[in-house]
Amino acid sequence: MKALTAAFSALWLCLSAPAHAQNSPVVIELFTSQGCSSCPPADAMLHKLAERDDVIALALHVDYWDYIGWKDIFADPAYTKRQKGYAHKQGRRMIYTPQMIINGQDDVVGAKPMDVAELIRKHHAQPVKVQLEARRLGDIVTIRATPVAETGPMTVQLVRFMPKQSVEITRGENRGKTVSDAHITHGWTELGKWDGSAPFELNADAAGDDPVVVIVQGAGYGPILAAIELR
Repeated sequence: MKALTAAFSALWLCLSAPAHAQNSPVVIELFTSQGCSSCPPADAMLHKLAERDDVIALALHVDYWDYIGWKDIFADPAYTKRQKGYAHKQGRRMIYTPQMIINGQDDVVGAKPMDVAELIRKHHAQPVKVQLEARRLGDIVTIRATPVAETGPMTVQLVRFMPKQSVEITRGENRGKTVSDAHITHGWTELGKWDGSAPFELNADAAGDDPVVVIVQGAGYGPILAAIELR
């Protein structure tokens, strides 16, 4: 317990420091499950990461733990598919939870705050390749992306997430616990493909009150090149 407390203290010190100036936040995708006994510490890390202005933290609940006894109410097979896509891109045959993917490129297994903090610094230092602008007016998100360097083919995506919710677990590995989930993804839509030869402009539907994130990512589970969170 003391080691875990120290780890979270280190996370807070590292992750609450002022960010270097840059045009796009670092996107962190946490693949997690309410049925995974190793996931709560990583879920707690995501709560801290979600407080940063220079990070977009997203929880993607996978469905391959559901058979153990507790069906994750936020699980979506689409997120399992996305995690498998990253694994294939990285030449891996196995997927696991908890796993954090940093800007679509680097991964951290488990709750390792120092490793995550170092990767955030690394990605902040990378040169900007896409300038992304987005505004939310009512139920419409207006998007404009402009290439500033060579990128290769990309996709533009819209993500919806629920800010926070606590769930009492009555079965499975976390039986008897109340888990607190943050930035729970519940919709991930590809808005269009983009070759970067000219600016990308689009108006997208974003009905509802939940926050949304616009992401520009290299095709085929490539690097995330730009992202904006809108509330």
